[in-house]
Amino acid sequence: MPKKKIVVAFSGGLDTSYTVMRLANEGNEVYAACANTGGFSAEQLKRNEENAYRLGAKQYVTLDVTQEYYEKSLKYMIFGNVLRNNCYPISVSSERIFQALAIARYAREIGADAIAHGSTGAGNDQIRFDMTFLVMAPGVEIITLTRDEALTRQEEVDYLNAHGFAADFTRLKYSYNVGIWGTSICGGEILDSAQGLPEEAYLKHVTCQEESLLRITFKHGEIVAVDGEPFDDKVAAIQKIEERGAAYAIGRDCNVGDTIIGIKGRVGFEAAAPKLIIEAHRLLEKYTLSKWQQYWKDQVANWYGMFLHESQYLEPVMPDIEAMLDSSQRHVNGTVILQLRPLGFETVGVESADDLLKSKLGEYGEMQRGWTADDAKGFIKVLSTPLRVYYGIHPDEKR
Repeated sequence: MPKKKIVVAFSGGLDTSYTVMRLANEGNEVYAACANTGGFSAEQLKRNEENAYRLGAKQYVTLDVTQEYYEKSLKYMIFGNVLRNNCYPISVSSERIFQALAIARYAREIGADAIAHGSTGAGNDQIRFDMTFLVMAPGVEIITLTRDEALTRQEEVDYLNAHGFAADFTRLKYSYNVGIWGTSICGGEILDSAQGLPEEAYLKHVTCQEESLLRITFKHGEIVAVDGEPFDDKVAAIQKIEERGAAYAIGRDCNVGDTIIGIKGRVGFEAAAPKLIIEAHRLLEKYTLSKWQQYWKDQVANWYGMFLHESQYLEPVMPDIEAMLDSSQRHVNGTVILQLRPLGFETVGVESADDLLKSKLGEYGEMQRGWTADDAKGFIKVLSTPLRVYYGIHPDEKR
């Protein structure tokens, strides 16, 4: 068969390591590309590069799309307070789209014949990768050895060992996907609906017992300072908040939901920064947005999160939703105060020049200045008119 120029979406894990070696051993020109959206450390990226060449790659490249991921996704998830099922901050799953976009661009740049990835046939990632490649790299073949050949972990480990790569991919109880917007945890007790994850399943543990205050400052909905320290780099601000929250092991939970392929899925996660940022931002919006701004923003934000999760990021309606979310943030300015404690936190209050609670017209439950007592009684009477009309005709339905 003719040999091909193939880009492998390379994470350094078992499936993509097997894919690089197998395709290279078959005589193909393999380019291992690691798309980093903030989940890889410098040490991990260095190890990925070394391993890629040991596995037979002709070239290895790191595609850093962390800032793109923030500007085109994380920013809007914060604006929308996006939590899938009011629980999961669409952590690593949202990164896959931007990893796929980066891989597709790279494949086009080098004139690749094919793109390979290591997804199985039982999860959401295969859809996120394939759909993005089909749209952004039309005509480029998609290769998925693990999925197409239904390979087991042991078969892949045996192949690597037999071809001189000492595969240190011991079958662990849990599997982890670490990203800037949280870490997902699969396996173990997650597979039993009646169980939660034990302490040892989490990567981050309580190292700080003393309660403390965290102050997050927003301007037009974006983080500009943490505990008074200014941040131009929004990614660095998120990392700072993660550092503070992780010391208390904040953000642990399990999410149960519907997968794209139609079955129910359950995943554990730890996501200190997303939980803290979203709840802080949501609180600030309660003070600075009108009732109907909050209502309609919640409606479109729910769709935005669902489309992002279900591999519809390229749907043309997404920029339209983003435009509304952008507009909604023009007065979301101020500092939110949070109280951190081991395994949890609570919102304390806000300081904002755009605080609508500071109205000169009155204080709730205390004193009105913008209307008289007669105005209030007239307003209430008019407001009750539809009900008085209905129950005047249907008195038997009064509760």
